[in-house]
Amino acid sequence: MERSLYDTGGTSDSDWGEDAEEEVKDGPEAPRAEAGSLCRNLAAFWLLGLCNNFAYVVMLSAAHDILRTETNETSTAVLLADILPTLVIKFTAPLYIEQIPYNYRVIVCIITAASSFLIVSFSTDIAVSLLGVVFASVSSGLGEITFLSLTAFFYSDVVSYWSSGTGGAGILGALSYLGLTVAGLSPRNSLLVMLIIPTLLLISYFILLLPPSSLPRWKLPEGRSSTLPAHRQPLLNDSAPRQTDPHLTPSSPHLTLYQKWQIIKSLLKYMVPLSLVYFAEYFINQGLFELIYFPHITMSHSEQYRWYQMLYQAGVFISRSSVRCVKIRHIWVLSCLQCGLAIFLLVGVSYLFLTKLTLYGIFAIILFEGLLGGAAYVNTFNNIAVESKPEDKEFSMAAACVSDTLGISISGALAIPVHNYFCGLP
Repeated sequence: MERSLYDTGGTSDSDWGEDAEEEVKDGPEAPRAEAGSLCRNLAAFWLLGLCNNFAYVVMLSAAHDILRTETNETSTAVLLADILPTLVIKFTAPLYIEQIPYNYRVIVCIITAASSFLIVSFSTDIAVSLLGVVFASVSSGLGEITFLSLTAFFYSDVVSYWSSGTGGAGILGALSYLGLTVAGLSPRNSLLVMLIIPTLLLISYFILLLPPSSLPRWKLPEGRSSTLPAHRQPLLNDSAPRQTDPHLTPSSPHLTLYQKWQIIKSLLKYMVPLSLVYFAEYFINQGLFELIYFPHITMSHSEQYRWYQMLYQAGVFISRSSVRCVKIRHIWVLSCLQCGLAIFLLVGVSYLFLTKLTLYGIFAIILFEGLLGGAAYVNTFNNIAVESKPEDKEFSMAAACVSDTLGISISGALAIPVHNYFCGLP
């Protein structure tokens, strides 16, 4: 029997019994309908990943244009407004977000994404523009924790499509904003055009996606309520009756704080390496990129920097789309390589030997940096999706997504003074 459209949480096909097998093979149209539904869900998750990060990338680029300043203080303020809301959401949400049905979470993501475009578009004040950055951060952070949790209700391949979509957002987001402004649109009008992204997010989730009936969309199932008496809580043991419908995913029981902590401890083997990868990655991007400059070539400093960013985003997109071809279990290998790369570039900036390399050599290093970061992200969540217990998968995916933001936050705190130190040298 073919694998189900929705993830069965590790239950084998034979466990469903003869009744389920007969249901799936009910007529020649059944496999075709299932394949069509699978394609719709994979496309929906790719678009969800694209929209979740696309608005974030575009809005931040536009915010710098509208702020019309290059001071370190403003860059620091943008970085803090960018990271801190996401960090707070990801740290706290696993404690309570299971009590909020998915539709309400997605509606908040759509509203905050649209608000970020409108606020930054019409802003004439730095503080108001920073508020737009905060709204984009809220949308992106809440969206990531929501959609990664949502993958627990589907066939596990949706994780790779979500990751690929987030990788594509970096390239397409930067190119679309650049293209619109080069074509003659003002930053304000370019942002107004980008309101199509929250609209696409709405269509992808509410129209394109075909969720299972077990997904808590507008209200929670009884088993989710922490106020239910003990005798009404679901019994997840061998004596509990099995599902007979392979298109349903068992709802997660309410987890106690102790149970959540035990799950988090079991995830540290993936969360710590992922945090290290992102720490090294953003230390390079925020602290060292602008210091790697070849002065005696036809390409200007700003053009070199734009190429660095584009190649980095290309590497991220390629590797976040690669998990169907290459799977990596040992994320710590990627963290060691990324940290080694950061140390090499830091020493190179300190002793000024990087310019003795060719520009294309630096391009290759930056592309490799993006490949490492994207591979760490997609393989971390793919491994968690495959290895988690069915009843723990939804919480596990939500809890693990704090790793990248934590690494970025620590990196930002260190990269800014390091960058300023090198800029202040004679």
